[in-house]
Amino acid sequence: MKIVFMGTPDFSVPCLAKLIESRHEVTGVFTQPDKPKGRHGELTPPPVKVLALENGIKVYQPVKMRDGTALEMLREASPDLIIVVAYGKILPKEILEYPKYGCINIHASLLPDLRGAAPIQWAILRGLKETGVTAMQMDEGLDTGDMLLKEKVEITKNMNASDLHDILSSLGADVMIKAIDLLEAGKLVPEKQGESESFYAGMLSKDLSPIDWSKSALEVHNQVRGLYGWPCATAKLGGKTFKIHETVLTGEKGNAPGEIVDSHGRLSVCCGDLNCVEIKVLQAENKKAMKTEDYLRGNPVTERKFD
Repeated sequence: MKIVFMGTPDFSVPCLAKLIESRHEVTGVFTQPDKPKGRHGELTPPPVKVLALENGIKVYQPVKMRDGTALEMLREASPDLIIVVAYGKILPKEILEYPKYGCINIHASLLPDLRGAAPIQWAILRGLKETGVTAMQMDEGLDTGDMLLKEKVEITKNMNASDLHDILSSLGADVMIKAIDLLEAGKLVPEKQGESESFYAGMLSKDLSPIDWSKSALEVHNQVRGLYGWPCATAKLGGKTFKIHETVLTGEKGNAPGEIVDSHGRLSVCCGDLNCVEIKVLQAENKKAMKTEDYLRGNPVTERKFD
């Protein structure tokens, strides 16, 4: 089968790699335009572009999808099927309907739950015990198309967003290949999504970062895990803002939200349900992240409560 792949970030890379290794022909790769990065604003290609060029695959980087340019590029690649994995652009009707088999999206949640841009992080933020990957037949809505295939994974209690990202990225590649094989064999059975079960997993922002110590210990722990990497959970102590990279639930009890229960070689903080979280890794302003025990060696905490 002739396939066009559309994707941009690291999450998409295992899917493209698996597609290249398969018996199918990748006739083109669509990805976002190169973007300036770093102090000097050097134009940097997306990870998907790098892999495509390493394998001699033509790369298309349309700025817009609705002005006819992308459609002309697609006609040149002439695919039977389009696979979309975290591309970052909305596809218009003429592109969705161009290939014989339409467009299949590999989405990092168990649809219809967690539609939107950040399903991995929101799965943890919401305290879900499991999530997964859904292969979906794309339509003009936002992650609303018919479900074709699902695979589940467990979210363990200390798994963070980066851990889950890597697991779902690899799983997505397996689900993609299975879906293509079933499509060719005529064995895919589309299933409509239920609207009442959907939660919009919108883009993350720094507004989500500040820890509200009046929330339960589990909610605080989920916030730290879900925002790991970016934008990171934050907390104020002695007028200084710290990024909190890792916590664990301790089973300890405190007396008031934000109270520091123990600061001798560790940092245990009481939450709203009077249960505690221990901060294992933190990052002071303009410093590197470090283990809390190492930070406390040179920076004893005299305050008894987070702001």
